[in-house]
Amino acid sequence: MSVLKVKDIRKLGEKDLEKKTNELKLELAKEKANVSIGAGVTSSGRLKEIRKGIARILTIKREGEKKKHE
Repeated sequence: MSVLKVKDIRKLGEKDLEKKTNELKLELAKEKANVSIGAGVTSSGRLKEIRKGIARILTIKREGEKKKHE
C-alpha cells in the first residue's frame, strides 16, 4: 500500500473512509503481531506510515463532521 495523500483521501466518500480506516487498522495489527513474534519486518518505516495514514483519515473525517455542524 502506498502513502495516503490528503487530496486522495478527500475524494473518498464516508463509507470508503471507514473501509480504508478498518483496512489500515487491521494491517497495523498484523504488522505489530509480526514484530512481537520476532518475524522479519518488510519495511522498518511501515508502522509509522500506517499510523500516519490512519491519523490523516480521522482528521479529514472530523473536518467533515465539523463542517456539517456549522
